[in-house]
Amino acid sequence: MTKASDRDDPLTTGLIHHAYRPPAGFGAVPPAVHKASTVIFATAAALRARDWKSKSGYTYGLHGTPTTFTLEARIAALEGGRHTVLAPSGLAAIALVNLALLKSGDELLLPANVYGPSKELARQELAHWGITHRLYDPMDAAALATMIGPQTRLVWIEAAGSVTMEFPDMAALVAACRARGVTSALDNTWGAGVAFAPFDCGIDISMQALTKYPSGGADVLMGAVTTLDEALHLRLSATHMRLGLGIGANDAEFVLRSLPTLALRYAAQDAAARRLAAWWQQRKEIAQLLHPAFVGSPGHAHWAATCRAAAGLFSVVFDARYTTAQVDAFVDALRLFKIGYSWAGPVSLVVPYDLALLRGPQAALGKGTLVRFSLGLESADDLIADCEQALRSLG
Repeated sequence: MTKASDRDDPLTTGLIHHAYRPPAGFGAVPPAVHKASTVIFATAAALRARDWKSKSGYTYGLHGTPTTFTLEARIAALEGGRHTVLAPSGLAAIALVNLALLKSGDELLLPANVYGPSKELARQELAHWGITHRLYDPMDAAALATMIGPQTRLVWIEAAGSVTMEFPDMAALVAACRARGVTSALDNTWGAGVAFAPFDCGIDISMQALTKYPSGGADVLMGAVTTLDEALHLRLSATHMRLGLGIGANDAEFVLRSLPTLALRYAAQDAAARRLAAWWQQRKEIAQLLHPAFVGSPGHAHWAATCRAAAGLFSVVFDARYTTAQVDAFVDALRLFKIGYSWAGPVSLVVPYDLALLRGPQAALGKGTLVRFSLGLESADDLIADCEQALRSLG
């Protein structure tokens, strides 16, 4: 009997509709990488019956492939949740939560030390849609409780705070939200599912920038939104679908490849950061060390009660006698630390910030220029030596 492939033009149709199918049962350590926009259905009835929301099958590449479903399941397990959706970046994941849960006339509450782009998203884009926002002091749960009003629908929490590293009493913040029926969302990029279990704290939504620790290579942009509640997940998934948020299969592959070493990298960078932070604590050039694991850092007691680890990230506030130009000269003199945003990659990073431009609970902070350090995977001794030589540039 003549096969269809024998009748087809071998240079066109035959190359597209080839009869060969590889045998099933191939097993390997890395998950397979599935790249697709179109998904093929066996019959018209199968097409009509398939439901993208259940993840029991596939409808279109944007709604998931075996590769992205695998990554979602692993992130959900890492976070201690049940359901995860992926977004093209951490900021896209934040935007997804906001757009899924807020409408015109609603109010959003953000911590005063919130990630800057998240604040700008609220100040610029959400405001265009009639969604208002206010900033609350993350170190004062009682004050948050009084701020939550009838229009408040969502409260974001950061642990630790962006740049200034305050660690809040999450249980008290969440309790204030729950008492008033308001959804709480945590930016868990710092904790990464390693430092603490977010849903044990009562959080409704945990967001991570997978760009950071889950990737670990400084080469992927991705975000994740994880929940326990199915109804909340379906609400997020519907908005996710309508916004057309998708990620590339190769980016999913990179994160899947890095996840098995996540705990090892987190521990190594945590240990290196504590060594360098302890060294800085003894230096007369700084007025304050901001690292949740150190006594004296804002919220240390809350960190100690909640966490089993700390990220490889901390900040120092230089003594006010040093000008911004002098601190910038110190930053420029560093050799191993590279100047750049983000963190959790193999290369150590540094960024100077002007405290006067940061909106945070300033009473807990000293006066002066702040420098944030993100520890990579270099030798801690070499990083200390790098800081020591750069300090000579202060004069």
